[in-house]
Amino acid sequence: MKTIGLIGGMSWESSAEYYRMLNEQVKQRLGGLHSAECLMYSVDFEEIERFQSQGRWDEAGERLANVARSLEKGGAELIVLCTNTMHKVISSIEEAVSVPVLHIADATAKEIRANHLHTVGLLGTKYTMEQEFYKERIANSGIEVLIPEAAERDIINEIIFNELCLGEVNDTSKVKYRQVIQNLIDRGAQGIILGCTEIGLLIQGEDADVPVFDTAKIHVEAAVKKALDN
Repeated sequence: MKTIGLIGGMSWESSAEYYRMLNEQVKQRLGGLHSAECLMYSVDFEEIERFQSQGRWDEAGERLANVARSLEKGGAELIVLCTNTMHKVISSIEEAVSVPVLHIADATAKEIRANHLHTVGLLGTKYTMEQEFYKERIANSGIEVLIPEAAERDIINEIIFNELCLGEVNDTSKVKYRQVIQNLIDRGAQGIILGCTEIGLLIQGEDADVPVFDTAKIHVEAAVKKALDN
């Protein structure tokens, strides 16, 4: 089993889910008392969010690159960045280490292709929905990406930062998300990407009439496969 290095804390709510799912999936694969060989470096999200909001992406990239270096020095044989938004700076992390870095959008696109879908709706932070670093990665796999309307993007983003990242899961917010999802379906989405690792705390497969792609779960599955099969 390879040792998985997790860059977490963005937010720690979803990083805890990564740790839980990672160990559950290793146990399912190997049985018995098996659990994951892993290291987690959890950053202070307040600092990272400040970099985001101020557009200081280079500094954010260097901060996370240093984290990746620490994980590699500690014995990590592959790196998993436990957030969608910060994949904007994935190249800084990749350049900082010699071990593989598993891209969350690549794993998600592979799963979408396996379901033979061509058009998907994307939910996430405004950075993820509005900027090209994530959508392009999915589109490069031949998949069309739809995003919510501007007012809906504001709602999605506000719930992520003001509720889900703080561990608050509210039924009223679920209703709002489900409406946005239905609107995307009405526009042609054949599936929905939960493109923020916290959204899986609020939305599950039964909340949509089309396949729902929980990026945190997909990312973990790819990491476990890499750790156990190679």
